[in-house]
Amino acid sequence: MNWRNPTFDRERPTDAFIENVRRKFPVEPEIDRILTNKLLRRVKGPFARPSLDELVDGTKRLIEADLGYQVDITDAQFLSGGASKLQVIFSLGWRGESGELDHQESSRMVLRLEPAASVTESSRVREFEVLKAVQGVIPAPKAYWLDAKAEYLPYPGIVYSFCQGVAKPSADPGKVSGLGQNYGVELRQKLKPDFVEMLAAIHTLDPSRFAQLTSFEVPQLGSNEAAIMQVNALRRIWEEDRLEDEPMLELVYQWLLQNAPATDYVSLVHGDYRNGNFLFDEEAGEITAWLDWEGAVLGDRHRDLTYATMRSFAHLSEDNKTVLASGIMPIDALFEAYEKASGLSVDMNRIHYYTIFNMYLLVVLILGAAARCAVGAKTHQDVLLNYLTGVGYPSMSEMMDYFERHAA
Repeated sequence: MNWRNPTFDRERPTDAFIENVRRKFPVEPEIDRILTNKLLRRVKGPFARPSLDELVDGTKRLIEADLGYQVDITDAQFLSGGASKLQVIFSLGWRGESGELDHQESSRMVLRLEPAASVTESSRVREFEVLKAVQGVIPAPKAYWLDAKAEYLPYPGIVYSFCQGVAKPSADPGKVSGLGQNYGVELRQKLKPDFVEMLAAIHTLDPSRFAQLTSFEVPQLGSNEAAIMQVNALRRIWEEDRLEDEPMLELVYQWLLQNAPATDYVSLVHGDYRNGNFLFDEEAGEITAWLDWEGAVLGDRHRDLTYATMRSFAHLSEDNKTVLASGIMPIDALFEAYEKASGLSVDMNRIHYYTIFNMYLLVVLILGAAARCAVGAKTHQDVLLNYLTGVGYPSMSEMMDYFERHAA
């Protein structure tokens, strides 16, 4: 399909175009709903950021509808950071979780809201469910309220607890979302155990908690259907969002389908497990919260293992030779420590497969979703998304180099 052909204009998708991509690239029902809604919203034109007052009013009405009494929202301000969602931090005056009439407390909360489109199109329902499922397992925001259908807010959103900590070390504050983040020798040694053990805890989450993930499909052991649907989700995003065709992406897509591994163990997969997506106490050297769960799936643990080792998030150690995965530790050391912490094996064939998968994912999101959002002015992060688009072709070149070396 030629993106310049009005019949398949991705900036003004027709019903026929939408139905074609839905049929051609089957995905999980909730993912289908989210991607379809993205296309339906696209025809409404550029994104207009809601005012702070509008978001405060909607959040207040959402919370009061659930609690059944009036609350106060004060000290609201837009929260910086992130290339995907619109966020507001505020203080909530309420009766607390006990709900007792004579009790009043103030809690710092975060509203996380979708813009008209984003580099990562995702489900607030799934994000809400997964935050509920990991409570008490690893540190993460506590989810309180969900506006799945935008009944109170301009776009679907969730409200969760504000978490203490910083995302960047004071000695290296200038990186974008963890790109090449350097924690320094002392701090990374302190963060290393948490980084490994928390990943192991996510992947070995008690399967009984999967019951809370009602918008997720649980993969069938011995089947590769889950991997194929995850590949199809990326291919569908590319077909919906691309500005031009890239034959190499079709080659990699077909290879990913043909070589999709069967599920040998069902893990909760974070989907974006890396530096820049956790908060930490710099003095104590402890991770205080894992953020950005919007890409979570039930699937293969190797997807997280390889994402954490992507070169974009790495840097060389002081010897100028050793690659430090997510700026934390050497890749081989990460895999060895993970096996000990989780009791699960690291399969190098799956490592190669999911490395190619994640490289494909990044190219699709950068040259597809990010570029489309920037062209259509669909988000509050146009400047950042234009910057990201510029690194798309080097990322594709890196993917093809790895593909040539490791694809059977």
